[in-house]
Amino acid sequence: MKGNVWKFGDDIDTDIIIPGRYLVMRDPKDLAKHVMEGLDPEFHQKVNEGDFIVGGSNFGCGSSREHAPLALQGAGISAVIAESFARIFYRNSINVGIPLLEAPGISQHLETGDEIEVDMEKGVIHKLETGEEFTFKKLPEFMLEILNKGGLIPYVREQME
Repeated sequence: MKGNVWKFGDDIDTDIIIPGRYLVMRDPKDLAKHVMEGLDPEFHQKVNEGDFIVGGSNFGCGSSREHAPLALQGAGISAVIAESFARIFYRNSINVGIPLLEAPGISQHLETGDEIEVDMEKGVIHKLETGEEFTFKKLPEFMLEILNKGGLIPYVREQME
């Protein structure tokens, strides 16, 4: 995966990712029009397919809503990389097919606009401008399978066939 970084801070909660007033929507593309709008009202117009969100600690805290990872998916985010994640957000994201990568200290090394490449198999993030490499916790094989199938539902469907 290769794309540009969009950096946010610590404690980015699900209300920041997608405000509660949009929970009547279900389509990821509709939700994407409002993703991160509390911090950057034009974010949905600037983000490109394949880009990454980088956060600090406790990314995805707050209420348990799968609308938040669906909004990120609709915006074309290929993965969220952060120091740590709220556990329910972590599972919801994997279930809809958005990789969440834990990389301690990453927010000190990446900034908005950096171009990175992520090697899921090796657990390495390459900062393309400088050649620096950072590691993240590699995902277990079963989670990679879920992500490669596009989320939990497609994965389970295939297992049942």
